[in-house]
Amino acid sequence: MLLCEVAFRGRRQLLCRIGDGSGSLTLRFFHFSGSQQQGMARGTRLRCFGEIRRGPGGPEIVHPEYRRVGGEVNATEDTLTPIYPLTEGVQQGRLRQLTGMALRELSQRAVRDWIPPAVLQPLDLPPLHAALDFVHRPPPDANTELLASGRHPMQRRLAFEELLAHQLSLRLLRREIQRDPGWGFAAGNAPSLVARFADSLPFDLTRAQLRAWQEIERDLAQSSPMLRLVQGDVGCGKTVVAALAAARAAEAGFQTAVMAPTELLAEQHGRNFSNWFAAFDLPLTMLTGKRTAAARNRALADLASGAAKIAIGTHALFQEGVEFERLGLVIVDEQHRFGVHQRLLLREKGRLSGRFPHQLIMTATPIPRTLAMTAYADLDVSIIDELPPGRTPVKTVALIENRRDEVVVRIRDACRQKRQAYWVCPLVEESDQLNAQAAEETAAALAEALPELTVALVHGRMASREKDAVMARFKEGKIDLLVATTVIEVGVDVPNASLMVIENAERMGLAQLHQLRGRVGRGSTESTCVLLYRAPLTEVARERLGVMRSTNDGFEISRRDLELRGPGEMLGTRQTGLMQMRVADLVRDADLLPQVQQAAELMMSENAANIAPLLRRWIGQGERFGKV
Repeated sequence: MLLCEVAFRGRRQLLCRIGDGSGSLTLRFFHFSGSQQQGMARGTRLRCFGEIRRGPGGPEIVHPEYRRVGGEVNATEDTLTPIYPLTEGVQQGRLRQLTGMALRELSQRAVRDWIPPAVLQPLDLPPLHAALDFVHRPPPDANTELLASGRHPMQRRLAFEELLAHQLSLRLLRREIQRDPGWGFAAGNAPSLVARFADSLPFDLTRAQLRAWQEIERDLAQSSPMLRLVQGDVGCGKTVVAALAAARAAEAGFQTAVMAPTELLAEQHGRNFSNWFAAFDLPLTMLTGKRTAAARNRALADLASGAAKIAIGTHALFQEGVEFERLGLVIVDEQHRFGVHQRLLLREKGRLSGRFPHQLIMTATPIPRTLAMTAYADLDVSIIDELPPGRTPVKTVALIENRRDEVVVRIRDACRQKRQAYWVCPLVEESDQLNAQAAEETAAALAEALPELTVALVHGRMASREKDAVMARFKEGKIDLLVATTVIEVGVDVPNASLMVIENAERMGLAQLHQLRGRVGRGSTESTCVLLYRAPLTEVARERLGVMRSTNDGFEISRRDLELRGPGEMLGTRQTGLMQMRVADLVRDADLLPQVQQAAELMMSENAANIAPLLRRWIGQGERFGKV
């Protein structure tokens, strides 16, 4: 300690000047006591920690953590000092005190390890007691780089146990649900409704679609409820496979509910199902939040009486007052936008005479297979990994925004060739808070720059009827350029559109960019996606744009998105608490997942008594979330 004094510079503060022979800095305290000041006498040796910033007299730390040390210059502590994430009202010192008390208790009464030695030994994982002691109080010679990255063997031991607990909770949920009786849907007399529907389609199903349908058909024939996830890239034809399942349900005398995350996607599904089933006498009703009271009442009556065989809607489908006469199949599109609770609430709507409906979950966000087996351990997984014939990969380029004029010329050229284009903006109106182009302003500017083209605008604030009218005109080819917000991310199918321009692409995530890009390339003409960005780019934004330019593979994009965003947002589990890991990270610890799955199988077959206490340790009562 070189100098310590109380100063009055706008407010009372304690300033302490310290040095170690290589330099000096100031410790600044705005809140301090007399005893604290007395303990800072000249010559006192301190060990301090904090964020260094530039102050009026050079480098300084405001309210550092510090500790007085003895006279030895190289005095060290027995352990490294932990830095815990804090919550309001709890300080570092208090958390360290509490963890210290817990560790002392641990030393006197060993914590029970619920993972059997037969699981731990082949993996060469340390004992739980040693891992807990190490991660809270690492020795001075611990590898701090490994600790900071979360890959130290002691941390991996805890991550493995947490991943195992979550895997077991989902497997138990699956087993519990499958114990419930369901309805077996047998095929009707030849030619069946499914066969007649498939023959009526104006295209042939791909091998991947047929494979997925065979897996679904096998599940539907069972007397236990189907729990199946169908995942595939944008445009792979998941909805047609879902329609086959709805036809089988109708053939067996049951209703189907199709739940979509947005009104636009629900309306798109409604149009597709109506067109496909128009010749088969399968009455359909829509149930969304924007329906008029009269239309809603009619829909509710038709569902309750069984007059409506297929119900398509948003989360309004599982709200109170919605009753089905005989719901046998629940189809959920874009599962990651709902979460497990909402999916299972809709399942409860189908409870009839103690039996439950089948569940078919669809997602256009491909998930790496190992992760899917972990995150969706309560579901069987079907993958549609083949696009319909005639689709051409979309070419993607990234351009800085000052090259906008070149993009306008490109749009003019595409429309002269009788093609159509999208221009996507993230906002509807100009915002002072976000430095982004507004859709309305952009539409006006493009209409002025391209007077020979028909330019229209669509956004989420428009009335459904108005929005539908614009989309219908675009699909009919009466609109050349559609300026839109991200409402067109899903549910829009216009094969003649061959150019997609995405404004402020640096602000969007990979999954959203990939979904938007999937609006083009739906025909046989080569299509292009232009990512307009505003400099300077952050490192993450630069990486996102690079990924989009380098691949059209939804599974690879999903993997990179997972690395950049983490699993919670992608899997839709933040609202359920399911994948809120304390120690583990699904990306960093992905190499542990195969061993976690093997350990879960072993514990369920040979150590079932250990599962409940393991789940209580890591999840509390979370394993019960599946029973609404």
